[in-house]
Amino acid sequence: MSVAPLRVGLLGLGTVGQGVIRVLQRNADEITRRVGRPVVVTHASARDTSKAREVSLEGITIVTDPMDIAAKADVDVVVELIGGTTYARDLVLAAIARGKPVVTANKALLALEGNAVFSAAREKGVLVGFEAAVAGGIPVIKAIREGLAGNRIEALAGIINGTCNYILTQMTEKGQAFADALADAQRLGYAEADPTFDVEGVDAAHKLTILASIAFGMPLNFDAVAVEGITKVTPQDIKIAQALGYRIKHLGIAKRTEAGAELRVHATLIPEDKLIAKVDGVLNTVLLQGDAVGQMGLYGRGAGGDATASAVVADLVDVARSIGAEARHLVPALAFQPDAVRALPVLPLDQVASAHYLRINVADETGVLKAITAILAELDISIEAILQKEPRGGEDATVAVITSVIPESRFNQAVARVRSLPFVREDVSRFRVEHF
Repeated sequence: MSVAPLRVGLLGLGTVGQGVIRVLQRNADEITRRVGRPVVVTHASARDTSKAREVSLEGITIVTDPMDIAAKADVDVVVELIGGTTYARDLVLAAIARGKPVVTANKALLALEGNAVFSAAREKGVLVGFEAAVAGGIPVIKAIREGLAGNRIEALAGIINGTCNYILTQMTEKGQAFADALADAQRLGYAEADPTFDVEGVDAAHKLTILASIAFGMPLNFDAVAVEGITKVTPQDIKIAQALGYRIKHLGIAKRTEAGAELRVHATLIPEDKLIAKVDGVLNTVLLQGDAVGQMGLYGRGAGGDATASAVVADLVDVARSIGAEARHLVPALAFQPDAVRALPVLPLDQVASAHYLRINVADETGVLKAITAILAELDISIEAILQKEPRGGEDATVAVITSVIPESRFNQAVARVRSLPFVREDVSRFRVEHF
């Protein structure tokens, strides 16, 4: 006896939407064997229905208004791929209100509105799949939520924005300035025309919000994430970091301490022999620290049509397997049972302890190094590494130090006092240092 297919309503026919259709068509037999029934797209929305697509749309009803699918179409599951946080929220809630499971790749929606979305889904007893929202084709959500369910997750760190990683890789390998590396990323399609969300760290912060929630069992709390981008990273800092044995990467970091949680996104110096320092280009990686498993890493394509579609289809397989199951038997969206999700205090950045990098351009005068080290000594800040570059021609001299692990507040005091020295130029760089 044939089994009716799982009918998918696809909201959005962009790169990822077409990737979903392509993966479902190409791997139809394999997916059917895994699920026990075919999984097919029967409805899709597109703003321009006349636009040529790279996949066959035969047998798919195309509409211009995605709400026609979310609120009305005869489908079993709705896949939201249009992005944004306003209309997308309405679409997702409309589908849930009809008792339809939802799969989404929308990290901004979940980071900002996820608590309401998951609450509505619990009331209706439906699944919300969001593997594609964090690291494209890397199954990090399932790894944390299911594979590491026996662990207490102590920390995670990840390169979770391919645009930033590509730019920093170009700056490192080719010595490009930030603006030139960004222009290359835009030319190759790795960066948007307006790259603000990527280069200022907002995209990574959305993803970190989701990861921290499922790792620590806390509500989604985007506003608590300390966010910095990569626009202040210079070729000079990259060269100095290399001379000291480090690479600069843009990381999302979440740590659980006795005082609460650390949630931060920023450019970070990492020892060059660490795995995370070797992940280049547009690739992503996430490191996880569990009390039982120790440190483990996941690595792969964090974006792109087929890679992200891989995660969407994996969630569709979960949906197909869950249909008919009681809500209490579904894997909790945020990994912990809803009544066990508890708020954690999030440490202000000035209370976070880490090592620090400080680069100072100074006039070529006697006693410069002595004055800087004296300030650090007065504040009980040890120097783990130091580099002094003599000036060439009319250039300033450069002093760079890496400190011991200290609270951010104490480092801030040191930077303020160093800046006030009469021989220090305006060009001062500072970044955090981590040893994963």
